[in-house]
Amino acid sequence: MKKPGGGGGAAVDKKRSRRSYGESSTETPPRKQAAKKDVFQIFAEKVRDHKNLESRWAVLQETRVEYFRGKDFVSFLRNHPDLKNILESDRNLEIEDIGDILLRKNLIVRCDRVVKTLRPGKKKLSTWPAHLELFSEQVFSDNDAFFAWTFVNRWPLWQTLLSFFWPVLTIAICLFPVYPHRCKLFILYFCAGLLLLILTLLLLRAFVFGSLWILLGKRVWIFPNILAEEATLKELFQFWPKKDEDERPKWTARLFYTIVAVVVILLLRHHAPDEAARARYQKRVSNIIDDVLEWSPSLALSGMMEKQTVFNATDPDSNVADGSKTTTEQTAQPEDVEGDIITVEHEVEQPIENSEDTDHQ
Repeated sequence: MKKPGGGGGAAVDKKRSRRSYGESSTETPPRKQAAKKDVFQIFAEKVRDHKNLESRWAVLQETRVEYFRGKDFVSFLRNHPDLKNILESDRNLEIEDIGDILLRKNLIVRCDRVVKTLRPGKKKLSTWPAHLELFSEQVFSDNDAFFAWTFVNRWPLWQTLLSFFWPVLTIAICLFPVYPHRCKLFILYFCAGLLLLILTLLLLRAFVFGSLWILLGKRVWIFPNILAEEATLKELFQFWPKKDEDERPKWTARLFYTIVAVVVILLLRHHAPDEAARARYQKRVSNIIDDVLEWSPSLALSGMMEKQTVFNATDPDSNVADGSKTTTEQTAQPEDVEGDIITVEHEVEQPIENSEDTDHQ
C-alpha cells in the first residue's frame, strides 16, 4: 500500500529540484565573474582617453607619467555626467568619493610639486610642474592637487601602424641611391621645402617675439609648442600663444638688446658674401647634389668593370719596361736636338768665314 501523502512529497521534491536548478542557472559562474573587468578600471580608461580632460607629462621618481589636476577632474565630470553611467550601481557617488575609490584601487596616485618656492622674478608657482613627488596623504582633493595615472594606456591604432612601418621607412631611406631620377628629385625638393618651412617658421617666431618684447615689453611666442619635446599633435600646431605670466622687463634691458640687435644686423650685412662667392658656393653645392642624383648602380658597376678590364689587359712587367724606355728616350731626345742645332750653326758659320777670306785676297 502507498503511504498517504507520498505523491505530494514527490511533487514537492520535484518543485524544489526545479527551483534549485533555476537558481543555479541564473547565477554567474565563478570563472566569468573573475573574467569580468572592474567598472572603475573601464571608467579610468575612458576618462584618460577623453580629449576634454587636460593633462600633462612629468617626471615622478625618475619615471615619466601623465597627470592631471584635481580641479580639472571635478569640472570635467560635472560637464560630462554621462561617463558616470559606466560605474553602474556607483553612478550616484560624489566626485570626491569616485576619486577616493580610484586612489584605493591604485588607478591614480596623488602627487605634489617638487619645487614649492617661488623662483626669482616669478609671481606664482608653475601651473603644470615638470617634476613631481608622491604626496604623504593619498586623499582626493581639488585644491592644488595633482594625480598621476598608474596604469599603462592602450596604444591607439595609428601608433601601432607607425611602429610597424617605421622599419620599412628606415630601409626605404637607406635605399635612396637606387631610386629613379624623378623620385630622387621629388624627395629632394620635398625635404628642402620642409626644411625651408621650418626655418622660416622659427625665424618668424623669433622676429615676432623680439619686436613685441622690444616695443611693448610683452612675451608673445606664436606656435608656443612647436619646439616642445612632450606635446601632442594638436598642441604642436597650436597657434595661439600662452598668456604672459612673467614680470614686464625693464626699459634699460629692452634698450640694450635693441642696440645689440642693430649691431648684429649691421655686422651681418657688412660681412655678407658677394655675388662671386655666392655663385661659387652654389656651384659647389649643385655639383654635390648632381653627383648624388646621377649616381646609379649600373654606372657604378660599369665603371668598375672598365677599370678591371684595363688593368687585366696590360702586363705589369711590360709596363715597367716600356716606361723605362720612354723615359730614357725622353731624356735623350733634348741632347740630340741640341747637338743637331750646334752642328748646324757650325756649318752655317764656316761658309761665312771662307767668304771673308776670299774678299781679303
